[in-house]
Amino acid sequence: MPAVTRRERPGTPSVPLDDVSKAIIEQLQQDGRRAYAAIGKAVGLSEAAVRQRVQRLLDAGVMQIVAVTDPLQVGFNREALIGVTVEGDITPVADAIAALPEVSYVVLTAGAFDVLCEVVCEDDEHLLDVINRRIRSISGVRGTQSFVYLKLRKQTYAWGTR
Repeated sequence: MPAVTRRERPGTPSVPLDDVSKAIIEQLQQDGRRAYAAIGKAVGLSEAAVRQRVQRLLDAGVMQIVAVTDPLQVGFNREALIGVTVEGDITPVADAIAALPEVSYVVLTAGAFDVLCEVVCEDDEHLLDVINRRIRSISGVRGTQSFVYLKLRKQTYAWGTR
């Protein structure tokens, strides 16, 4: 599956989210396979109206419907957040990091780090390879600091509906 990138943050949403659209999104956040008829019943619309709204939200990039796996259940036992400091332009460094298959999340930041990325690896040896051989070898990377995840306490995708 290709990587998902987010657009630059606009001042206002490109698709206005009224209460009905938010309710549809909440229904899909609970179960991405929920039938349009069931969603329509819950939000007070016909199945066709729900289908049209969902398609509009998908086309506008407001949401995606995807399967989310638990890395531990599929053989990836080491996750970490890596802070990266950069010399020069941070954009090509962030792009190079984002191209790595182990990287699931990349943000350009202000503060102690220029780039933060989340990596999902099979084990510590794999993590070492990603940090030492792949990230640190990118031109412009001045240093890294790793924050190894010991236990995940919360992960949510329920933004923008409340």
